Amino acid sequence: MEHIIQQGLLVGVLATGVRLATPFLLAALGEMFAQRSGVFNLGIEGIMMMGAFFGFLVTFFTGNPYFGLGSSLIVGFLMGLLMALVSVTLKAEQGISGIGLYMFGWGLSGLLFRLYVGGITSIPGLGPLHLPVLSDIPHIGSILFNHNWIVYLAYLLVPVAWFVLFKTPWGLRVRAVGTTPEAADTLGVSVNAVRYQALIVGGVLAGLAGAYLTIGQANMYADNITAGRGFIAVALVYFGRWNPWGILAGSLLFSMADSFQLWVQVMGITFPYELAVVLPYVTTILALAVSVGRVWTPAALGRPFDRGSRG
Repeated sequence: MEHIIQQGLLVGVLATGVRLATPFLLAALGEMFAQRSGVFNLGIEGIMMMGAFFGFLVTFFTGNPYFGLGSSLIVGFLMGLLMALVSVTLKAEQGISGIGLYMFGWGLSGLLFRLYVGGITSIPGLGPLHLPVLSDIPHIGSILFNHNWIVYLAYLLVPVAWFVLFKTPWGLRVRAVGTTPEAADTLGVSVNAVRYQALIVGGVLAGLAGAYLTIGQANMYADNITAGRGFIAVALVYFGRWNPWGILAGSLLFSMADSFQLWVQVMGITFPYELAVVLPYVTTILALAVSVGRVWTPAALGRPFDRGSRG
């Protein structure tokens, strides 16, 4: 009996961890493109909040979660465009402008929620996508193949992001403007245009990450539903060394620790509650601490490009 309980706990922790990694993966992959292009976007959390809220709001009024997802993508696009305007065109200090974007998303989503909804309300969400044969495999099916399609998309984007970044001309331009923008400009690459594109991609993925929280996971919206996931996504980019596979490893590390603390509480296991709650964050801090001194950063990260001052 004890063996069955332990086995069920392990399967539950792993299955929940795979699911919980989804918003981190989406947001961190988007942030990776932005930082690879030389722009540090601390506004990811605010974009996720806006994506989560508008995904919820449109689904709430239409009853169709796919309309909600579409609105989240549009909001993410617009928020990424706003960050690009402020940090690339106006050349504002990127850390400050990112914090401003976060505060804007946090304040506006909370205000609109109180104006148009007012309280916790459930919405129709996305159910698990059954995969023939795969979903029926004992244990493995529950862990890997019992999730909604956004989860599968997030994991599929890891090799796609790697291919785009390292094997396509656009990925080469992104890496070039994030490392030596002056040289890229000399070769005819529009540094600002590439940075705009990277920030918009990051915004769209962050908007989708937020929508997943309300439409794909909680089926509701609440204040601060993102709970710092955007800031953790930024940390995961550093932990993953600006590489999609490293980001995947970091996302799973954090999500598995988070899943463990949730299951500890659900199962009533004798384990200090306070320690269980902070375990995911402590794990992230320790992982970042271990990587200090061995982390390569894009050379132009955080540095606005001024074509007039080149040379």
